[in-house]
Amino acid sequence: MVTGIPGQDRLDSLRNDIAACRICRDAPLRGPDDRLPHEPRPVVVLSSKARVLIAGQAPGLRVHESGLPFNDASGDRLRAWLQVDREMFYDRDRFAIVPMGFCFPGYDTKGSDLPPRRECAPRWRQQVISAMPQIELVLAVGQYAQAWHLGADRRENVTETVRAWRATLFSNRPPAILPLPHPSWRNTAWLKRNPWFQDELLPVLRERIKMLAN
Repeated sequence: MVTGIPGQDRLDSLRNDIAACRICRDAPLRGPDDRLPHEPRPVVVLSSKARVLIAGQAPGLRVHESGLPFNDASGDRLRAWLQVDREMFYDRDRFAIVPMGFCFPGYDTKGSDLPPRRECAPRWRQQVISAMPQIELVLAVGQYAQAWHLGADRRENVTETVRAWRATLFSNRPPAILPLPHPSWRNTAWLKRNPWFQDELLPVLRERIKMLAN
């Protein structure tokens, strides 16, 4: 547990502790049969300067292999939503990137990514958020990030949570929170069914990013 360490020193110590974390492999909440089936590789970007926090779900296999968050097609779509290039996106002075689960959780029987590991958020998330008090905007990407960051303000599903983005963004609580669907290719049909996302939400998102990350 990291406490009493100011500023960048605290973040550096926290980053090292996270990199060494093996809780999902060595002490899984659901017992030894539910341990992570591969070597953990926590992927997280902490920052003492970034004012925007991207709160995602968990790394996919490609991100696990590269150690670079959103280094996949989902990341390409997310960067298009934000209207930023890779150089800007991976500038830790502009964006912090903290998924709900830091490690690739593996696949289910259908070949889809499993949910974020249950061990990760209770162990790390509040520490990480508290260590970055400069954050002004949280992009809550997907249902797991929305559940944690919005709590009781989350609606019955992702669609309704994102549809209520104005109430969430302009609620006058710091930091501001903007819910987003996951930028996965699996959500292409969702985007077509909900044109308001592109027409109404994305312009506001891009304006916030220009204000906070440039």
